Amino acid sequence: MNLATGSLITVALTAAITIAIAIADFIPARFVLANSAQVGVPRSWLPVLGALKLAGGIGLLAGLAGFRVLGVAAAAGLVAFFIGAIVTHIRAKVFYNIGFPGLYLLASAASLSMLLA
Repeated sequence: MNLATGSLITVALTAAITIAIAIADFIPARFVLANSAQVGVPRSWLPVLGALKLAGGIGLLAGLAGFRVLGVAAAAGLVAFFIGAIVTHIRAKVFYNIGFPGLYLLASAASLSMLLA
């Protein structure tokens, strides 16, 4: 596998998981409701948070489609978003599932580095 293929896979996978979790926010899925309650995020914020994730995921796909600046902006926004999610978990002292936003952060950061390369 060459670097271009690895970049495509990384960014596409990040877009897919980000869009999937955005959909879970819109439904809202039970695990989203439980997690947001535990970390102190009001249910009323879920549509906005879902929209931000969805925009990030679509922006990543736009980056793959040739709109590089949009892809970079989306990846940077997702990095900031998931740093905020981790901070929220730490402030609420909810650590048992902090790996999920950590995984999304790593995927977003990897996508950002690939789009900047």
